[in-house]
Amino acid sequence: MAPQNGKQTQEEHEEEVITEPVSPTGQYFNSSALSVGILAVFESEIPIDDSTTLTMLRELLLPISPRFSSVMVTDEEGVKHWKRVKVNLEDHVNSPVFPAGLTPETYDGYVQEYLAKIAMEQLPQSRPLWDIHLIKYPTSAAAGVLVIRVHHAMGDGFSLMGAIFSCVKRADDPSLPLTFPTQKTPRHPKAASSSTLSNVPRIASMLFNTATDFVWSLLKSNLVEDDKTPVRSAADGVEFRPIEISTVSFDLDDIRRIKTKVGGTINDVITGIVFYGIQLFMESSGDEISDPKVTALVLLNTRIVSGYKSVKEMTEPGSKSPWGNQFGFMHVRVPLVPSNTAQKVNPLDFVSQARKTIQNKRNSLAVFLTGRLLEFLRRARGPEATAQYIHSTLKKTSMTISNLIGPMEQMGIANHPFKSFYFMVVGVPQSLTFTLVSYNGKLKLAIGSEKGFINSKLLCSCMERAFQHIFEAALNNCPA
Repeated sequence: MAPQNGKQTQEEHEEEVITEPVSPTGQYFNSSALSVGILAVFESEIPIDDSTTLTMLRELLLPISPRFSSVMVTDEEGVKHWKRVKVNLEDHVNSPVFPAGLTPETYDGYVQEYLAKIAMEQLPQSRPLWDIHLIKYPTSAAAGVLVIRVHHAMGDGFSLMGAIFSCVKRADDPSLPLTFPTQKTPRHPKAASSSTLSNVPRIASMLFNTATDFVWSLLKSNLVEDDKTPVRSAADGVEFRPIEISTVSFDLDDIRRIKTKVGGTINDVITGIVFYGIQLFMESSGDEISDPKVTALVLLNTRIVSGYKSVKEMTEPGSKSPWGNQFGFMHVRVPLVPSNTAQKVNPLDFVSQARKTIQNKRNSLAVFLTGRLLEFLRRARGPEATAQYIHSTLKKTSMTISNLIGPMEQMGIANHPFKSFYFMVVGVPQSLTFTLVSYNGKLKLAIGSEKGFINSKLLCSCMERAFQHIFEAALNNCPA
């Protein structure tokens, strides 16, 4: 029956206003080929009090974006849209029950098993693609744990972390804003000017890097597959296998001291640590492959901005930092050396190699050409075929490396100060995932590894050794 006086009902009006097409990347990440999620884990200094949870979700989380109260639907023409629905918040809140009276160290194992469990579970498509988990048991690292699980189709790490940071407050003074390390806005390759002869060498280098990177990306996505190694099982359906999530923490001032001694950026240093840690892990695992092919997909934010933006800024029309998935990836060969010569290698060589590789990759348009290729595939063959292509790209490589910048001050929500936090990308067809985030003077490295195949404790130990060796080499071998 039509509404009286030609007026729409409130429900019809909301559906008309809120319904919007799903972005291409959102469709790829929620398809028959891929279902990728993000776990954001916050470790609380005090026990979790859930008495205000529903109120906080209603007043803080739902207003962030319509996507937190929308489901993904497909219309008659096969186009996916976000459709506004009524949210039953109780369906999105979970509090696991563990045996009572155990030691914090014992609860560490329970929490890790629980994280592995929800990492494998699919978010129900019948309700908005997020939920939270309140773990009200003390671990060796925290008095309680808050986990926010979000489907990657809702947005990338930049969007989702920006949204979360808009909800939390500074623990020392909630009236003050959180601050983040200053960054130089990366020079956009497209901004290169050819007005002077001085630009010719740089432009020539950019064109060469673009051609070689893009061709290699095509080969890696379609033909060339990494070797089976201690960090890659090469198993079919690896994204459906259990994972272990473990963490290693570094002092951010120590990372900066290494950077000051060897040059480059913090990203160069942490990438070098990861690469050297993989070298040590391969040696410890008894790998005898000669010159193994081990490739990392390094994720890059393609927004031409520095620092997080508010939710309002991200959702404004024409925003340079739009809400959604705005990132690309580049293939980076992990520099490994034969085990019989590893003792002669200077640990700083891994940082130098990481810096050189990342500089060359950034001076390239390959990431943007890859984005154009994905758009061409979507238009020509549809989003499902494009998702298959992305799945193949991930599966043929050994690992993904992703990093985010966190606040410099301690943050909290509902009077719960957080000692630490980290995030993990789950549901990808790889045996190994690294994520890094800075927070309150620390750098947290989270490792998602295929359970039963990768020895996560050994891998964490190798990462700690890699940092220590690089730190000592930087301070001992470089002049002050």
